Amino acid sequence: MRHPFALTVLLTTLLAACGGGNDSATPAAEPATAPQVSPGGVSGDFTSGVVAINNPTAITEIQPAPASIGADVPATYFGTAPSTVQKELIGPYQLLKAGTVDQEAGTITLPLYKGQLASGETVWYILTDTTDERNAAALGLNFSAKLNYADVGHGVRRASQQLIDGQTVVVFEKGSVDFSPDRAVSPGAAPHYFPPTAVQPGSVGDADYSPLAKIGNYIYNAPMLAFNVDEASLNRFCTGNADHKLVHDKVLSICPRDGVVTLALTTGFSFGRPVLYLSTEASAALPAALEGATLAAALTDVKVGSDDSAFSAVERLFAIVNGPVNSVGSEINPQRQGFDSALKGDGGPLNVLGGIPTVATDYSPLWDLNVGEWTQHAIDMDYRSRVREEFEILGYVRAGHLTAPGGAAFGSSGLIVNCPIVFRFL
Repeated sequence: MRHPFALTVLLTTLLAACGGGNDSATPAAEPATAPQVSPGGVSGDFTSGVVAINNPTAITEIQPAPASIGADVPATYFGTAPSTVQKELIGPYQLLKAGTVDQEAGTITLPLYKGQLASGETVWYILTDTTDERNAAALGLNFSAKLNYADVGHGVRRASQQLIDGQTVVVFEKGSVDFSPDRAVSPGAAPHYFPPTAVQPGSVGDADYSPLAKIGNYIYNAPMLAFNVDEASLNRFCTGNADHKLVHDKVLSICPRDGVVTLALTTGFSFGRPVLYLSTEASAALPAALEGATLAAALTDVKVGSDDSAFSAVERLFAIVNGPVNSVGSEINPQRQGFDSALKGDGGPLNVLGGIPTVATDYSPLWDLNVGEWTQHAIDMDYRSRVREEFEILGYVRAGHLTAPGGAAFGSSGLIVNCPIVFRFL
């Protein structure tokens, strides 16, 4: 029997200890051995102690080797990947087809949409998922029927198409985002860098902000990337160097003139397959700061802890606290994974997603964060390694080798992250 409440209390305590919530207090000074995660989350300036936990240049760490390795034939011998014929087979396969993926850089360039709030402010947003299956196919979005069940409380905003100054515009009834805070994460002292001693999300939504919007009879995942900023100001970032005091921390370049935006992706796994996904919002300050996402507290109205059941709007995402870390100079430990490794500066945490399209039928971009910690017994017995799929993790939980942080019962943390799936390598 799972006890998600216990883990929720634990992580809530961590949030308080980390300066979570909407507080704008200056983060506490971190130990000299613990670097600070940068605003934007894609820097690698080690000379100033700035590291990235969502580094798009680390794609090679999860990229599968070509089929020609170990075969006595050249790579050119191998034919078309089966997924280009039948998507349920092996990849590579792009799931979010609305944009162009750069596999090497770990980025996606998507259409940029201009809308507004009912109060008149300009809203710049993207579309990633919808409950409208036919429109998902037409627009290259991910289809997620489960998002229908997120329409509770503040979980979904209302929006409508309106004719304004001769143009059809999507008008959101409410919900704004402040993009001005500097994202900061102060890791704890070695060897356990998690939990961080202080966190500050780089963007904070108001009480009414949710990335989900209901337009007509359908719900769309429409994360906001900039708010109340004119087109000319954003066009300065068409070639890059986006100002993260004006735009979402995942934005690398944004260009209203051309109607596009390029965003940094995050590496992970789903059922053993390496994937790229886009982190845009989280329901609490701690995951928002770690993921470089917007704090959207309205998502707390969405029910968690019952994925794969009727009326559940979420799928599970598994994160490891104390996986193996890099320990020999610049050499990458092929087993490294987790928050300690990420906050140490090794690279992304390599989280594990549950069902994604083509692998399962219950995909949702809303992920119920399940946090695991290797027990001391598992560490002493050298059972600890990189985990890549849901049932492998649940097997370790059943065997008693993984628990929630502090030895609590494993299960839902009560926290949600909005992470649309983008690409599957296998």
